[in-house]
Amino acid sequence: MRRFLPQTLPVWVLLIVIAGLLISQVATLYIVSRDRAAANDVVDLYRLNDRAFSLVQLMSNATPEERKATAAGLFNSTYALTVSDTPAVTSSIAGDDELAELEDILVGRLSKFGVTDARVRRDPATREADDASAVSGPDIGQVERDLLVLAADFAQSDKLTASLRFADGQWLNFTEPITPVGPILSVDSLPLYSLIAGLVVIMSIWSLRRLTAPYRMMETAVNRIGNDLKSPPIAESGSREVRAAAKAINSMQTRLREYVEDREHLAAALAHDLRTPMTRMRLRLELLRKSPAREALTHDLADIESIASSVIDFAKFEVTEEKAERIDFWSLVESIADSYETVSFDNDDARSRGLICMARPVALKRCITNLVQNAVTYGKRAHLSLHRSDGTITLAIRDEGPGIPQAQLDAVFGSFVRLEQSRNRQTGGLGLGLTIARNIARAAGGEIRLSNHPQGGLLTELRLPLAG
Repeated sequence: MRRFLPQTLPVWVLLIVIAGLLISQVATLYIVSRDRAAANDVVDLYRLNDRAFSLVQLMSNATPEERKATAAGLFNSTYALTVSDTPAVTSSIAGDDELAELEDILVGRLSKFGVTDARVRRDPATREADDASAVSGPDIGQVERDLLVLAADFAQSDKLTASLRFADGQWLNFTEPITPVGPILSVDSLPLYSLIAGLVVIMSIWSLRRLTAPYRMMETAVNRIGNDLKSPPIAESGSREVRAAAKAINSMQTRLREYVEDREHLAAALAHDLRTPMTRMRLRLELLRKSPAREALTHDLADIESIASSVIDFAKFEVTEEKAERIDFWSLVESIADSYETVSFDNDDARSRGLICMARPVALKRCITNLVQNAVTYGKRAHLSLHRSDGTITLAIRDEGPGIPQAQLDAVFGSFVRLEQSRNRQTGGLGLGLTIARNIARAAGGEIRLSNHPQGGLLTELRLPLAG
């Protein structure tokens, strides 16, 4: 279930905005519908009261025969009007409180015209058939068509029937159609509602993208700092909160860079200063006669010099400022592979050529050299393959060695980590080659991944983005 839920904050906010919009629209339409129905009820009662006053005023001084003649002249199917000796509304008890109050109002208002009783009831619609041809004729204008449609609606709506008794016992019976309540959403108004809702959603998406753009920028900046500590600082612009966050990130990057550079300079300085006493030791060893102790000391001194040189090289990688350039990746890999007799290419086709990447030339060459050297040293032979996919260059290096235990595939990238536990520098190395290679790859926007090949040996993949 959770996999179907949104995974990002902007999508959650957008869903909340859309849900709030739908709820507010439905609630608004419901409130408007109730208000319209209540307003129509009051208007219908007013119209019946007004018509009753007009009819009673017209017939109050007439004789019973004159009242019947007048009623016959005013009668029509929609507004029925009759005068008789019996009431059309037989029940003297009103159907609800509103009608009971209206009856009292009619008696009080019309008593001066001789009305002694008033009865009102609601009658259901007759649902007569429509005269579709009259409404949809070819020669009918828009106003006439609207009037005919409205008349048909009134003819089929519910009705209020009223019976008023004069002082002489004669009853005036008439009907008043209830105003039909039209739909809140119609064919004409639905496109307008949809347009407004669409505009609100589009503006919400635009606003969210504008609002979250600084956070996406800071996320990218933090990831870039993790790959390259010397990446340029992010712009301190936007709202006060965004500026404060950007300033904190830039301050953190500056302090981290200063901290790392201090340690790198310290390591380089210590390794460099060791060269002077090591040179004096070598000169003094030359003065000694040949002996087993001299040979052992000479060998140990060579190891110390190698370690010092490796530490200096490791420190120089971060301290040295080298600009990134466009590099022909195939030519660089080919020139490095030519230096080893046990290195071969598995795919030597034209599609692998002409792959351009952006990186520091000397650093990238060292990165590839370290990977190839590891494969040759620990796997005897190295098989290279080069291909591109989705804007990424991938260099795959497969050796014929025993591979690496699955639990230690990530650990070998640590500084001074060696899986070969012997003290022999020629077989065990110093444990800096993969560390330097991965740092170089990440500084170029790439990555190095290790895995055990199904056919045996270690598979090393160097992935770099293609240059734009």
